[in-house]
Amino acid sequence: MSILGNLFTLNLTTFILILVIVFVFARGVVIIQPYQQGLTIRLGTYTGRMNPGFRWIVPFITEVIKLDLRTQVIDVPSQEVITKDNSPTNVDAIIYVRVMDPEKAYFEVAAYKAATVALAQTSLRGIIGDMELDEVLYNRDLINNKLRDMLDRETDQWGVKVERVEIKEVDPIGAVKKAMTEQTSAERERRAAILRADGEKRAAILSAEGLRQSMILEAEGERQSKILRAEGDRQSKILVAQGEAQGLRILSVGSRALDKRSITVLSLDALKKMAEGESTKIVLPFEISSLIKQSARFLGATEEHMEETESLLDLSDEILGDMPGKDEAITSAQEILKDIENIETSDVKMIAKEKLDPKE
Repeated sequence: MSILGNLFTLNLTTFILILVIVFVFARGVVIIQPYQQGLTIRLGTYTGRMNPGFRWIVPFITEVIKLDLRTQVIDVPSQEVITKDNSPTNVDAIIYVRVMDPEKAYFEVAAYKAATVALAQTSLRGIIGDMELDEVLYNRDLINNKLRDMLDRETDQWGVKVERVEIKEVDPIGAVKKAMTEQTSAERERRAAILRADGEKRAAILSAEGLRQSMILEAEGERQSKILRAEGDRQSKILVAQGEAQGLRILSVGSRALDKRSITVLSLDALKKMAEGESTKIVLPFEISSLIKQSARFLGATEEHMEETESLLDLSDEILGDMPGKDEAITSAQEILKDIENIETSDVKMIAKEKLDPKE
C-alpha cells in the first residue's frame, strides 16, 4: 500500500510540475501583429523593441507594450467657442494621427490620444476666437490647416504625427442661427431685386436698341426710296429732253430745206416783178449766181445737200436714227415742193421779207 501511495504521490507531483511548466511557457508566449510594435520592459528596465511575429519572453518579470502603428481616428468632442464678433458657436472636429516613434509615444506622454484631444480642443478654441463667425463658416480649410500645423508641432515631441484635421460641424447657437437665417433671407431678396432690376434694364436697352435699329432701317429705306425716285425723275427728264431735242433737230432738217426753197421762190418772184416794171435800171440785192445755184438745188435735192445738212447739225444715228437714202431724199424733197406750192403767197412774202430785211 505504501508503495502504491508513494507512486501515486510521485505521479501527481510530476503532473503538477508539467502543468506548471506549460503554464509558465504559455505566459511567456507573445505574438506581435504586422501593424504593431512591441516594447519590452524587464524588471523596470526597457530592453528594446519587439518586431512582429511569434516571440517568447521570460514570464512574470517581463512586460511587453504593444503599440498600433496604423493611422488612428480621434474624435474631438463638440465644444462651445466664442468667435471674435462674440457669436457663440459649437464646433467639433476629427483628427487623424499615427505613431511614428513608439518609445516617445509610450514613455514621453501618459496617453497620447487623450493628450492630442485636449490639445486639439484648446488650439481650436484659440483659432476660432481670433476669427469672426463668417470667416469660420467660409474658411474651414484655413482652420483645418492652422490646427493641423499647431498639433503636429506640439505632438512631434510625443512621437505622434497629426496627418489631417477636419472640422466636422460649425453650429451657431439658436439666436445666432436665427439672425443668420434672417440675414440670408434678406440677402437673397436683395440679390433677387438686383437681378430683376438688371433684367429690366437689359430689356429696356434691347428695346431701345431695337427701336434705334428700326428707325435707322426706316430712314435708310426712305433715303433709298428718295434716291430711286430722284433717279427715276432724272432719267425721265433726260429721256423727255432727248425726245424734244430729237424732234427739234428733225424739224430743223426739214425747215432748213423749206426756208431755202421759200427764199428761192420769193427771189424768183421778185425778179419776175422787177422785170415787169418800167425802170431801165435794176439793182439786185443779191448775187445772181447764188440764185441760180439755189434754183438748181430747188429743182432736185442731192445727196451732197443731205450730207451737208447732217454735218451742219451734227446729227448722229443714235439720236435721229438712220438717214434716208437718195431715193427717199428725192421723194421727201418733192413732197416739200408740193407743200411750198400750197403755201399762200402772203405768207411766203412775209417769210422772204423777214429773211431779206432782218432789220425790220
